[in-house]
Amino acid sequence: MELIFELSKSGRRGFIPPRADVKNYELDLKYVRKTPLNLPEVTEGDVVRHYTNLSRLNYAVDIGFYPLGSCTMKYNPKLNERVASLPGFTDIHPYQDLSTIQGALELMFNLGESLKKISGMDAITLQPAAGAHGEYTGIAIIRQYHRDRKDFERDEIIIPDSAHGTNPASSAMNGFKVVEIKSDDRGMVNVDELKKAVSSHTAGMMLTNPNTLGIFEENVLEISKIVHDAGGLMYYDGANLNAIMGQIRPGDLGFDIVHFNLHKTFSTPHGMGGPGSGPIAVKDYLADFLPIPTISKKGEEYTFDFSHKKSIGRVRSFYGNFSVVVKAYAYILIMGEEGIKKASEMAVLNANYLRAKISKILKVPYNNTCMHEFVATTLPLEEKGIKALDFVKRMLDYGIHPPTVYFPMIVHEDIMVEPTETESKDTLDHFVDIVEKIVKEAEENPEILKDAPHKTPIRRLDDTRAARNPVLRWKGN
Repeated sequence: MELIFELSKSGRRGFIPPRADVKNYELDLKYVRKTPLNLPEVTEGDVVRHYTNLSRLNYAVDIGFYPLGSCTMKYNPKLNERVASLPGFTDIHPYQDLSTIQGALELMFNLGESLKKISGMDAITLQPAAGAHGEYTGIAIIRQYHRDRKDFERDEIIIPDSAHGTNPASSAMNGFKVVEIKSDDRGMVNVDELKKAVSSHTAGMMLTNPNTLGIFEENVLEISKIVHDAGGLMYYDGANLNAIMGQIRPGDLGFDIVHFNLHKTFSTPHGMGGPGSGPIAVKDYLADFLPIPTISKKGEEYTFDFSHKKSIGRVRSFYGNFSVVVKAYAYILIMGEEGIKKASEMAVLNANYLRAKISKILKVPYNNTCMHEFVATTLPLEEKGIKALDFVKRMLDYGIHPPTVYFPMIVHEDIMVEPTETESKDTLDHFVDIVEKIVKEAEENPEILKDAPHKTPIRRLDDTRAARNPVLRWKGN
């Protein structure tokens, strides 16, 4: 497809503004361009058709299935988008007088109360702008907690080898050393290894439950006790909360801090890097460390609360990603307690249905009952020269967005699938049919996979080169 600059023809225009009826203002020459703007010369029709055709090349959750493991790309109800675009939400400014934004404050306060109830926590902040940002904030609170107690020896965070990559990054950015715990043969935390790892240096442990293999950590209560007995805190990575919301609460499992991915669990799919929102909630003994300000209710009025004397400080400008907050609250109101519980049940049902089907076609290393996602591997196809990347590139030719590959790293040539609760049985069966076709192609004509995709506007890229040497601007002739 041609770029808008390549469509440009000298003399073409899309719009001619009327002659100005105000007095000209002569700018100082230091502000005047020395060269003309390099803008394309196109008609209005050219612009409309170009960008419409460009948009049709994009894949989106409104177009098809996103089986993106560990990222919960579920369908986003349009009503939530409509609510978030209401003028009363879009036309306000954070510097307005509090009396003029009581509705927004009430919404944020009520969302916080709902999230506390869902998670079993006592206090909350909506400030963090994404899940990883929530992680960073939560680990900063762990650091501040130990410093406040004059316990400066605690410089280690324990993290399972199946964790999201942001976990060790968030810990390291807060100055902690990362202690990795290997998984056992069932894909869960090896409790014996954990017992050996805890010490007077343990500041806390980060745990995703269910983990990135889609397996519920059955020994979570014992794990929490081991860490607490060693003087550490338990951090819950809420990336996979979609599997348990309404069923169990992290706060009842021994966790001290929880982060939420509002953009995953509560209806704002976050493909291509945004938008996001990563609130964190804590037990009451950590409330004083939360970033300021939080939102509180005094009588019938809502206000910003700066009273946290031991606060780690502000972690974001203003008070969070408000549009995502609005959509999350709309989602919770629409679903209600029973709806949220039903959503997690359907997420688990869909994942296990798909796992049972896929396990007859591809190898599923941990083929016990999963939660919201599971991991398969293409290793049996290796003798044909096929890798996981080849397999999912071929999915593009069938109009399916590829699942996550090569994560978690404890499974080789893995494909990580999360169907979410919003997909129908028909969609799941269609996905299984495609997987079956690709496996057959791999066995009979593997070159088709090695050269895939064949039907996309751009063929297979050199991923490493594209990441390290991206071409972000058109330079023209």
